[in-house]
Amino acid sequence: MQKKLLAVAVAGALGVPAVAMAQSSTVQVFGTVYVEYSIADQGRYPNAAAPGGSAERTNADFIQTPGSEIGFKGEEKLGGGLSAWFQCASTADPRGISQDGFCSRNSALGMKGGFGNVFIGNWDTPFKRTNSPGNVGANQTGIWGSSFLLTGGSTTTAYPGQAAGSGSSVGRAIFSRRQNNLISYDSPNFGGFQVMAAATSAQAATGTFDGTTNQKARIISLGAQYSAGPIYVSAGYEIHKDANGNGGLPVVGGTTRDGDDKGWHISGAYTWGPVKFGGNYTQQKVEGGFIAVPTEVKYRAWHVGVDWNIVGPHGLRAAYTKALDTRGTPGAAGTAGNGVTRPGVAAVGLSNDNGAKLMQIRYVYTFSKRTEFNFGYARLDNDNVGTYNLGGLGTTPVAGETQSAWGLSLRHTF
Repeated sequence: MQKKLLAVAVAGALGVPAVAMAQSSTVQVFGTVYVEYSIADQGRYPNAAAPGGSAERTNADFIQTPGSEIGFKGEEKLGGGLSAWFQCASTADPRGISQDGFCSRNSALGMKGGFGNVFIGNWDTPFKRTNSPGNVGANQTGIWGSSFLLTGGSTTTAYPGQAAGSGSSVGRAIFSRRQNNLISYDSPNFGGFQVMAAATSAQAATGTFDGTTNQKARIISLGAQYSAGPIYVSAGYEIHKDANGNGGLPVVGGTTRDGDDKGWHISGAYTWGPVKFGGNYTQQKVEGGFIAVPTEVKYRAWHVGVDWNIVGPHGLRAAYTKALDTRGTPGAAGTAGNGVTRPGVAAVGLSNDNGAKLMQIRYVYTFSKRTEFNFGYARLDNDNVGTYNLGGLGTTPVAGETQSAWGLSLRHTF
C-alpha cells in the first residue's frame, strides 16, 4: 500500500493525474541504500631507498556505497498469460559522489509469457546472474567484494566499440557485467531448471566497410541453472567477440587478432538448516591484438564461502577466494588487448607467482528483513609479483603487497 501511494505521489510530481495513476498503473518504487565504512592498512613493500629497506603506505579510511539504487518498475497483464513490463533502476549514492545517471543500473523493457521472458536494456548478463549465487559469504564489490579476483571486477559496461559513458566502462576483461545495449531471453522454469541467453547488437559496425576486420564486436552470454529446495547449481559461458574493435586492414608482416575473449564458470550453493555453503570456479582468456605474434592471457580463480544464521538476528559470514597464477603467452603483458587493465601479468611476461588470496569474516546482525548491519575483517595477500587490490583501494599496489581492512556496513532495502 505504501509503495502504491508513493508511486501516486511521484506521478503527481510528474504532472500525471493521481486518480488515473492509482486506477490503471502497477508502477512500484524500490531500492537499496547501502553504506560501508572501512579502515585499511595498505601494508609494507620492499624499497631499497627507504629506511630498513622497506616502505609503508599510509593507512586510509574511506566510505563506499556499492549496490545503492532507486528504481521504478511496472507490469501490465495483456491477457492469455502475456505481460509487458519495464524497470528503470538508477544509482542512488547517499554520499552525493556518484552521479551515474538515469536507468544506469538494471533497466529494460520486456514481454513475458509461456514462452519465457524477452527484454532489451541495460542488464546483468547470464554469466553474472548464474555465477553470483555461488559467491556465498562475500559481496560482488566493496571491501567484502570478491569479483576483482574472480571475474576482473563487476560494473556497468559499454558494448564493444562504444566509448564508455557516465557510470560505465568498456572493460573487455570484466566478466561480471551489467551490460549496456543487451538483448536478453530467459526460458520458462522447468521444475527448477532454466536457461538464459543474451547478446548485444553489432551497433559499432554501422560506420565500417565490408573489408574492415573486427567490425562486428558484440557480447554473447549464456547461462543455465537448477534451483530446487536447498540445492543450487549453475554454469555460464561468455564471449567478447571482436573485442579489439575496428582493426582496419591486416597488419603487414603480422596478425590482426579479433580479440575473442572467452570465459566460463561453474557455481553452486547448498543450504543445510541455518547454514548456507557456496562456491565458484571461473576461467577467462583474453586475446592479444594487432601484433606480429598472437598472445593470450588466461585467468583462473575459485571461491568458497559460508553464511550461517547462528541464532535469532545473529549471523556469521566467511569466505576464501583464490586467484591462481596466470597462464598464456610469454611477453603478453603489453599486448593483451585494447581496454585490458586486469592485474596479474608481470611486465616481462607471465609469472609463476602472480596470484593472490582473499580471506574475510564478518558478524551480521539482522534488524529486520530489510535492514542489516555487518562488522568484520578482510585481508588480501598478493603472491610475490601479484598486484591485486582490496575492493575500494584505488592505488595500484606494489608487487607482493599485503592489504587488510576493518569494515562496517549498513544496508536497507525498500
